[in-house]
Amino acid sequence: MRGLHPRVVLGLYRSRHERRLLTGALDLGVTSIDTSTNYLGFHSHTVLARTAGDLLPRFTVSTKVGYFPGRERAEHSLDPVRLYEAVEHAARDLGREPDMVFLHNPEHSLGDASAHGRDVLAQACAALDDAMSKGLCGAWGVASWDPSPLVGLVDPTTPKPSVLMARAGLLVGTRTLEAAEALAAAWDLDRSRLWGMSPFGGNTGDPVWGRIDPRVFLRGGDGFSRVQAAFRASYCLPGVGTMAVGTDDPAHLGELLEALAAEPDERTIHEYRTLLRERSMGQSA
Repeated sequence: MRGLHPRVVLGLYRSRHERRLLTGALDLGVTSIDTSTNYLGFHSHTVLARTAGDLLPRFTVSTKVGYFPGRERAEHSLDPVRLYEAVEHAARDLGREPDMVFLHNPEHSLGDASAHGRDVLAQACAALDDAMSKGLCGAWGVASWDPSPLVGLVDPTTPKPSVLMARAGLLVGTRTLEAAEALAAAWDLDRSRLWGMSPFGGNTGDPVWGRIDPRVFLRGGDGFSRVQAAFRASYCLPGVGTMAVGTDDPAHLGELLEALAAEPDERTIHEYRTLLRERSMGQSA
């Protein structure tokens, strides 16, 4: 989408939450961070407040609720009371109200599309909407690793999030790409309200990035590295305005920011989407 300047959010999924990363991000002009209640062994919020509490007012902060500590491992819940309390705890532990709270992977606790599933999702969304109205967060959204199960659960009565976040990039399959787009359409969210995540499939060192050259997806991409090209192309797969990307290296973050100057080749990306779709239909047959 021409005219929409791509944004970068520093994701803290695998981050060590070091202060130098946050100061480095600020030096680069990145003023948004994204975390979750369950990151860093359910200690992300308290560690951020302890190590960088004075820096947090300089960032917009988003976090996620949906996972909770269990006896042996983390458990997922869409119980509205637990979700509301999780938002309360996030604000307390961060020492400030988060600017955005995402409902984290709601598909984890939802089965097939049914009236019951629609009710469960609607009540979970309503809990975050209520938390926002009470001033516990600035806005709320939905973050989904696999949005496919959610598409049939959204109807006009479902509370509407401000933002939808889903996986993005060249390693995302057509089923997930199309589900993210369908879910955005169901909630009437334009590209400016869509966030991508995991643009490298979790690892820029994956051998796949040595076997393909993502620069074919850029106009005049010779001046960029393969990692930069893959990152820039991820904003078009699906079409998003913001990308959450994780790193512990400010230099790597700076490299990705430089990639935003590149111009995606929309025709090549469209052809790629067509090939993905045809391959998926062939596999289904």
